[in-house]
Parts: sequence; structure tokens; C-alpha cells
Amino acid sequence: MITGKTKLLGVIGYPVEHSLSPVMHNAALTHLGLNYVYVPFPIEPQNLEIAVQGFAAVGVVGFSITIPHKQTILPLLCEVSPIAKAIGAVNTVSRKENKWIGTNTDCEGFLAPLRTTYHQHWSQTVAVILGNGGAARAVVAGCAELGCEKIYVVGRNAQKLEEFQKSWGDFQESHNLHVHTWDSLPKLIPQANLLVNTTPIGMYPKVEESPLSAEEMGNLPVGAIAYDLIYTPNPTKFLKQAQQVGAIAIDGLEMLVQQGAAALKIWLQQDTVPVDVMRQALRQHLGLED
Repeated sequence: MITGKTKLLGVIGYPVEHSLSPVMHNAALTHLGLNYVYVPFPIEPQNLEIAVQGFAAVGVVGFSITIPHKQTILPLLCEVSPIAKAIGAVNTVSRKENKWIGTNTDCEGFLAPLRTTYHQHWSQTVAVILGNGGAARAVVAGCAELGCEKIYVVGRNAQKLEEFQKSWGDFQESHNLHVHTWDSLPKLIPQANLLVNTTPIGMYPKVEESPLSAEEMGNLPVGAIAYDLIYTPNPTKFLKQAQQVGAIAIDGLEMLVQQGAAALKIWLQQDTVPVDVMRQALRQHLGLED
């Protein structure tokens, strides 16, 4: 029931129609009996600054950020948390004392299914990350936290890759971080114990696309984990290819749930939120309930 006292949360991106964040957040808010609503805001890049100003004017409590605003939002914020500074991207913004405060819960969300389900010797793991945008930065930070032996980031634009590498400073040497262009994939995939797709390739509505060919995927080592940050469709073509060659497949759903739960704790200023309710709402929405 929306009333004159209903508080507003939301997600900004472009496009944003595919986002399942409203499903899980509204389920949690309803479960908690709170007078909040969480809605999607399609914001084109050129309208980002005026949108953020507008959110302040109408009293938005906080918002999530998805492609393509995770990095361009930074100069529009009053404060940025240490983890978001390290990653260089923000996915969660809250309003405190008339200031916009940015942080990043993507790293926490990315790590959750790896830590709870797969007890690997991460120090002997080679991670290959496809893409070098805002989401890739959170994955790099996560792989470093796991203690991966080597971290390879693969992108299509050599100049952007060079900028990506430079932006990590001393971090890249201490965590064995390397960047490669896409044509290096044939030599990298056979090394990849953990292969992560952070690109939007395969995301709705272009569900028949994958960043890799079936032949390339076939070169993964035995027991490799293929992790796609995309959560709709479920599974993506990338993960179908991975399963066909015997790789362990992780979709973006649990990352979505866990990063969302961390964000909700910030907005509501409370230590616990109904994670199970959020997960169940998403699974029902996607028709994944057994």
C-alpha cells in the first residue's frame, strides 16, 4: 500500500528493464512490513547528473547502480567508501545528512557463492576475467581477497585495458594482476580454474550470444568453475556451453541476492535482512522453484 509517507528506493541503469532488483527488494520490504517501495529508473548516460539531483530533491533514500553508471557516478557523490575507491566503481548509494554516500557491495556478493559452496585451494587458482568494466573491478578485488595465484583480465580495447591496469597501481604486482586483449584467450582459457564473464554479452534480450565460442569453452581445464554475473536468462548461453564441457556453472543470481542484501542493510540501517525471502522471490519470478 503506497501512501503519502512511502519512502523511495530504486535502481538506475540503461537499460534497466531486465533488472530483478525490484523483485527481491520489494519482497524483503513487504516481509519486514516497511512503508518503502523500490522501483527501476532508466537513466541515459547524459541524464545521470540531473537524475541524481532530482533524487535528492524528491527525497530518495538510496539507490542501486548497474551498467553503465558504476564509474561515472563517482564525481557526483559527496563521499565514497574505501572498498568502492579501491574498486573504482560504486553500485550502492545512500542519502545521509543531505549527502550522497557511495559504496560497493558487488565484491561481497561475488564472493558469497564461492566461499559457501566451493572450498578450493584458491592460492593455486588462476582466474580469467572477461571484460574490464565496473563489474570486472569488483571481481578482481574478490579474486585478490580469495588469494588467487594469478588474475588475468581480458578485454577488446587495448587502450582501456592499459588504463585499467594502471588504475590498480601497486596492487597489480602484489596480486599478480595481468591484462590481455581478446586474442590471448586461446592461451589463457586452458589455465583458467575460475572463468568469470563480467561482460553484458548474453544478457536479455540478446540471449543467444556468448562471449566465447563452444570451441573456446572446450579448452577449460577439468574441474574449472565458469561464473557468469548475468542472472537473466538463467542459465545464459555462456553457462550452457560451460556445462556441456563439464565445468561447474555459477550464475549471477546468488551474487545479485547477496549484494542486494548488503545494500538493503545500508539503506535500512539494520544488521539483518531476510536474505531467504529475497532469494525465494527471485527464484519464483524466474520459474526456478522445484
